[in-house]
Amino acid sequence: MSDKKEREMNDDNYITLDFDDGAEIECEIMGVFEADGKEYIALLPDDGTDDVYIYGYREIGEDEFELIDIEDDEEFNKAVEEFDRITMEEIIDTEE
Repeated sequence: MSDKKEREMNDDNYITLDFDDGAEIECEIMGVFEADGKEYIALLPDDGTDDVYIYGYREIGEDEFELIDIEDDEEFNKAVEEFDRITMEEIIDTEE
């Protein structure tokens, strides 16, 4: 999704992604996590799919952050693997 042009916080748990083509997608912020020494954010779009968007994450200031497209396939795969590991741990913890 490299055509993303701006991000806007709606409240503490949601963000709106605005794309160059005019599309807007509201996403729930699932969480920020670390993989290989870098921070990432997982977003759940409110579009009726089971997709999860993963972006690089960088805090700019208080209550401000930047989403960074992950262009490198190896980096993206490492971030997804860590997200999957964290998600599975949370599922196991809630089942116990």
